[in-house]
Amino acid sequence: MTEPATLAGGVAGEVLVLNAGSSSLKVSVHTRAGDCLWRDQRSWSVGAAEGAAPEERLEAVLDAWLPGALAGRVTGLSVVGHRVVHGGERFTAPVRLDAALLAVLEALVPLAPLHNGPALRVMRWLTRWQPGITQWACFDTAFHGTLPEAARTYAIPAHWRAEGLRRFGFHGLNHQHVAETVARRGEELRLISCHLGAGCSLCAIRGGRSIATTMGYTPLEGLVMATRSGSIDPGLLLHQLRRGITAEELDHGLQQESGLLGLSGLSASMKDLRQAAAAGHAGAQLAIAVFRHQLLQGIGAMAASLGGVDVIALTGGIGEHDRALGEELEAALAWLEPFELLRIPADEEGVIARHCGAAAP
Repeated sequence: MTEPATLAGGVAGEVLVLNAGSSSLKVSVHTRAGDCLWRDQRSWSVGAAEGAAPEERLEAVLDAWLPGALAGRVTGLSVVGHRVVHGGERFTAPVRLDAALLAVLEALVPLAPLHNGPALRVMRWLTRWQPGITQWACFDTAFHGTLPEAARTYAIPAHWRAEGLRRFGFHGLNHQHVAETVARRGEELRLISCHLGAGCSLCAIRGGRSIATTMGYTPLEGLVMATRSGSIDPGLLLHQLRRGITAEELDHGLQQESGLLGLSGLSASMKDLRQAAAAGHAGAQLAIAVFRHQLLQGIGAMAASLGGVDVIALTGGIGEHDRALGEELEAALAWLEPFELLRIPADEEGVIARHCGAAAP
């Protein structure tokens, strides 16, 4: 059996964090306090499960990259933490992985197929590569366990609710990071955390606790995203189903052909769309306008839940780097003043390292 590695020049107990997205993997090594010692990232084909060339599939990318990337840095690593997007109702704290737990997590894949599926494949790959290593799962839904009943409940039939159909909320690891960062300015601040990247969500936070958020039962609800639609009229979906579209076609359209990409007909990248819009591309201009409209509506709703706002924090790829968006928000939200607009770099991995450092012996 291969023995688990340890960090060269460090002490056993530092944490390897694996953050699997729909087509990329972020890898980093942290102290148990969350300080990053090293990080890297690799992509694979979005069609990694089926149609991709063998060398583009997730496991092939891991085989060719990760052992070598860690070789000069590890001599005794003992703890690994994984980001898992959807923990359902059961998982509200980090859990140590074993075969039985992996089977339970497999049942949650349909709730977040773009993320939970790849995360599980990374867990299984790591188990094969380093069977003696301790692995933990940390859940994006956990931070939203404080949502009040009124905020987490859908107005749907009682027997549907009895099946566990409710709002969970996502991006919780990074919303927690934002809350912890901003908390240094005051314990009871009314904070709106705006996670804006390929996935987008807002979270209303009071006293460090999530009280409202835009994503729901799955990460498809809420704001316009890179390729995801966000919230739309359920009647539109019924209309499409009655026209004969299959559930699989509907899922693909909403998850991978909508959002900024679907609106612009050009790109899912806000950076690309800014450049195209400046050159007069009508689709890019529409995509930015719809994105901004939905974002402003969402911020207004979060402010109403909080009874006002002290800090609005922009995080995620768009939130951190799109300077034009910050200026647009400041102008459009002048009616909310006084509030402070901050940019806070995302750090899901640091939160995962702290969770695992506290949970692992």
